[in-house]
Amino acid sequence: MELTPLQLDILKELINIGVGKAAGVMNEMLHTPLELSVPHIEIIDPHHLDSLGTSSCATVCQGFKGRFGGMAALVFPPESASTLVMALTGEECQGLDLDELRTGTLTEIGNIVLNGVMGAIANTLNEHIEYNVPSFQECSPEELLKMQVGDDSKICVLAETGFRTKDMDLEGRVYILFEVGSFGMLLEAMNALIPTS
Repeated sequence: MELTPLQLDILKELINIGVGKAAGVMNEMLHTPLELSVPHIEIIDPHHLDSLGTSSCATVCQGFKGRFGGMAALVFPPESASTLVMALTGEECQGLDLDELRTGTLTEIGNIVLNGVMGAIANTLNEHIEYNVPSFQECSPEELLKMQVGDDSKICVLAETGFRTKDMDLEGRVYILFEVGSFGMLLEAMNALIPTS
């Protein structure tokens, strides 16, 4: 499904609003200024995932339902995940004793970011979304989307996300997987934001 440049700009702005709100919450947790940015978004076909990589990543998934139904995920490469957990907890993520701490911390970060992003989309478009409880898993982006897509038609929005403070520069990815019908409704709602000449 092709989006116009204006539709992509609107979608990027909605996601940027969401990560901006998430940054405000995480600033308080880190006690240091944190900048979250979305420099790039694209629409990808979840049935063609070769470019997403097969390395295991720290992944937080959260389903949502309403007029727009689907699944959102925040995915961190292992090094970025460990650095972020250490910054938030002061503990290095090594050894089995810290698995629970790492899982809990990353799940909370995912909850903040994903709720920020989906909340910004829902609020701006005057839609109601209900969220499932977020879950954590270690898997590759390819595995993640293959598990979610199945044989159904889906549309995936990929947003590259930067996490930056004066001491760290990390990367993550936000995936939002919509059913095709839901994505069509999203585009209709976004189009209503475009002034008519």
